[in-house]
Amino acid sequence: MKGPKRMQLPRHVDIGSGILRGIPEALESMRIRGNFLIVTGPNVTREYGKFVYDMLSGEHDTEMLSVSGAKKDACKVVMDRLSRNPRDYLIAVGGGKTIDIAKYSAFHSQCEFISIPTVLSHDGIASSRVSMANSEGVASIDAVAPIAIMMDTEIISDAPYRFLASGCGDSVSKNTAVLDWELAYRLGKEEKSEYACALSLMSAKIVMDSAEVIRNGGEEGVRLVAKALMGSGVAMSIAGSSRPGSGSEHLFSHALDSIVPDRALHGEQVGVGTIMMMYLHGGDWREIRDFLSRIGAPVTAGDLGVDEESIIKALTSAHLVRPDRYTILGETGLSEVAAGRVARRTEVI
Repeated sequence: MKGPKRMQLPRHVDIGSGILRGIPEALESMRIRGNFLIVTGPNVTREYGKFVYDMLSGEHDTEMLSVSGAKKDACKVVMDRLSRNPRDYLIAVGGGKTIDIAKYSAFHSQCEFISIPTVLSHDGIASSRVSMANSEGVASIDAVAPIAIMMDTEIISDAPYRFLASGCGDSVSKNTAVLDWELAYRLGKEEKSEYACALSLMSAKIVMDSAEVIRNGGEEGVRLVAKALMGSGVAMSIAGSSRPGSGSEHLFSHALDSIVPDRALHGEQVGVGTIMMMYLHGGDWREIRDFLSRIGAPVTAGDLGVDEESIIKALTSAHLVRPDRYTILGETGLSEVAAGRVARRTEVI
């Protein structure tokens, strides 16, 4: 008999236009009271963070901290601040990196976490997991799920469309992530959660069925992507791991990051990875490619701004990123010849 399992899920979710203008009333209605540390990134996200600070500081003890640089270094800065001046709530206002930094810091500082994304570039807005680089590559590690998520569709729709398309790439990647998990389960390498798999696949389907609405770039498309990414994040919380949301396509992306860092957004890279990994699974990779093309997301090495050699190298080294995670890449990975065949037949190179 399996032992007890604990799931961390968001308690409150607000999605709508102009939500941030009513943030004090929204937090009060959720009975969220106390003192706050607002964590933002630099530049535009800092302006949104300042807006939230101005809204809250009149009635609440509120501080604000802008962070940048590597995730680990930024987390240390946030945790140092919280150790000197403990807070009841840590509010992240920004993109995926800022949200990851905040949720990891909240977990280790034992305070509650509130997620306010300003872009929808990946599914970290709702999950209790964080991808963090370490000496062995990249690991998905425990953090804390937000007790509340506030998604202002007006703000998110004003962000460059590229970020929304990246979120769609991260969403569509659930198709191969679930196939990888099912493969590992069939081989007796680990257990799987049917419910987490179903929720993750449903989240991907929401996005893939709505290409035209999303491509218009308005608030209706933002709502659809927000719900899909939130569903994927919840699926990971239910599973207690990133398995329903991250598979061989993510290993490819992390490998590419180590070869040519900062060339493309995370969701853009995993989208291209999904095309190739679906080919390896014998699935309908053309459907994935056509969807990404229709919404204006990258589908080739050139679209990502990387050369063919980097794609091949990432494909041949991806299995080394997380050797504990069994995927379609197997334990020995792809040969250079096989990698080239995959990338050419899927028209990535």
